[in-house]
Amino acid sequence: MTEPLLLIDRGNGIATVTFNDPARLNAMTEAMGEAISNAMNDLAKDDALRAVVLTGAGRAFSAGGDLDMIDRMGAAGRADPGGATRAENRDFMRRFYGLYLSVRDLPQPTIAAVNGHAIGAGCCVALACDIRLAANEAKLGLNFTRLGIHPGMAATWTLPRLVGPAHAAELLFTGRLLEGPEAAQMGMVNRSLPRERVVEEALAMADTIAQASPLAVRGTKRSLARTATASLDEQLAIEAHEQSLCYEDADLAEGLMAAREKRPARFSGR
Repeated sequence: MTEPLLLIDRGNGIATVTFNDPARLNAMTEAMGEAISNAMNDLAKDDALRAVVLTGAGRAFSAGGDLDMIDRMGAAGRADPGGATRAENRDFMRRFYGLYLSVRDLPQPTIAAVNGHAIGAGCCVALACDIRLAANEAKLGLNFTRLGIHPGMAATWTLPRLVGPAHAAELLFTGRLLEGPEAAQMGMVNRSLPRERVVEEALAMADTIAQASPLAVRGTKRSLARTATASLDEQLAIEAHEQSLCYEDADLAEGLMAAREKRPARFSGR
């Protein structure tokens, strides 16, 4: 029986989503993208879910895009330069990006446990998560130009916001790969650590998030998503709105009582 391209394990308010095509180093194929999009749609509806961890089976997080797919599209484009194929390729890629970037639509915080190489499109999926932990020996990078193609899957949007425009320009122009420690120093990942601890640490972080008030955490994620385009006054209005929602939630009363009683809060999400 064919193994599923995606494995999902749920427990204690946490879902671990594992890319499961180790023979192809978890290549970002269209089929994998469809599986991820369907899974994210399902997870987004789970009100009991507090955090999501993404990782890869085998020795890679994801070594990048489906080269056979790119080759086929390139052949079609060269056979019809400037013709209808250009629009078809453009529209396909825009839909393809959306499949993988569905991780950004989750209301729960997402943590990329980069257990091995995350290159090209694979790196883009990690960058789309809220938090990234990487193995010391993992190679991360956006090697699009070294393949002769423009970066995609939001690489030119996410990377400058994480590492700044100058570092982003260097990495995107050259396609240079970084190992975990340099990626952490640059801000591409939150921190690097030994490979055998990456998933363990990601799950521990997810558990810490799961112990916080889910309404407050989800509201914080919404607010952070708005900072890319909001002015200070707009962001203050967003924060005031989100806090007004928390004033209506029983979790706030529990959190205040727990603080006064010097005990861990027991948030119900209501």
